[in-house]
Amino acid sequence: MKTSILHDPKPSIASLASLRAACMALPGVDAVAQQQIANREAELTKPAGSLGRLEELTHWLGGWQKRARPQLEQVQILIFAGNHGVVRQGVSPWPQDVTAQMVQNFESGGAAINQLARVAEARLRVVPVLGLASTADFTTAPAMTEAAFLEAVRTGYDAVPRDCDLLCLGEMGIGNTTAASALAAGLFGGTGADWAGRGTGLDATGVAHKARVIDAALAYHKAEMAAAQGTSAMEGERAKLFGAGTPASAAQEAGSHGASSNGASGAAGLPAYDPLEIARRLGGYELAALMGATLAARHYGIPVLLDGFVCTAAVAPLARLTGNEAKGTVGAGTEAGPGLEDQARSGAATGGLAHTRLSHCSAEAGHARLAEKLGLVPLLDLGLRLGEASGAALAVPLLRAAVACHTGMATFAQAAVSGRT
Repeated sequence: MKTSILHDPKPSIASLASLRAACMALPGVDAVAQQQIANREAELTKPAGSLGRLEELTHWLGGWQKRARPQLEQVQILIFAGNHGVVRQGVSPWPQDVTAQMVQNFESGGAAINQLARVAEARLRVVPVLGLASTADFTTAPAMTEAAFLEAVRTGYDAVPRDCDLLCLGEMGIGNTTAASALAAGLFGGTGADWAGRGTGLDATGVAHKARVIDAALAYHKAEMAAAQGTSAMEGERAKLFGAGTPASAAQEAGSHGASSNGASGAAGLPAYDPLEIARRLGGYELAALMGATLAARHYGIPVLLDGFVCTAAVAPLARLTGNEAKGTVGAGTEAGPGLEDQARSGAATGGLAHTRLSHCSAEAGHARLAEKLGLVPLLDLGLRLGEASGAALAVPLLRAAVACHTGMATFAQAAVSGRT
């Protein structure tokens, strides 16, 4: 039986300081369960490592569930919905009313995610964050007050059921790819053009306008988001992220250039940015709730499937606070078979997102780059850009297949199959 690490009473999220403390107090994976999984994997009737990432997924699931035999009996999909004041700047071809209308569609069973959740055999819940109140237009003010930001984080935290075996996260909110792009730029540097994409169907002119709106937001919040760094340091970091020869902008000075991964201090002892403050200024209510839900899942020992670009950007502040690193990609292994411990680490996030996997790489322009920065390797690449946890739901049957192979296959001894000589 699973023995989850429960924070009981749950951590106080009454201030940015207490939220930051909760983000740093993270339980680890169950190494004993993972070793037991590795031991059984070595005895199954197949060449070592021949099921590739399916083996890594079983290792990951069991380690966070704290079970030698992982299970997926209770799969929960949570969709957080929110509205964005920046929509007033014309960043979406859809009116803001669509957010509430789609929430109703989810609740009546008529959306794509309702069908995908049924196929995945998952429970679905939709949470309108703060009653679908709109954030402020972040080109002229912080998107959220501190109190509202913290309330949204708590909403996400409280929405996570402690009894679920796997949590799938998604979102709905007209204008939220603009917020996600601005948040990515604030955390990792770059201009609006580096991160802006088509969202819900913008044409090239619309994408260019969206990029300018993001640049305006970055310029407005520049002083509060980060300490200015030296130009050469900014250019060096930018070249690593976007390639040499990309034009610089004032937005760079508001990014993470030269900063340490935990947001405490930057290069040469300079003060660094605060990822939570960037999230408050450039994010949205549903993005804050996604971060809160991801944090709760970590505290409860629940593995998480992240959806697309917006979802990935929403949890990026947690990663930046706790030092996520890219670990490369999952390889084919050697003839002797890959070490399962190495497989579990490769292609996976560390730090605050170690309990997550990225379900898919969306067609949104900045998603692949953001995933790479966070060390997240997508399980699927289907050209999706819907949101709604659609990619996460599609990945659930893949995880079910991984668990079925691990728990249902015979060992060499059981099947009377000769082992390798």
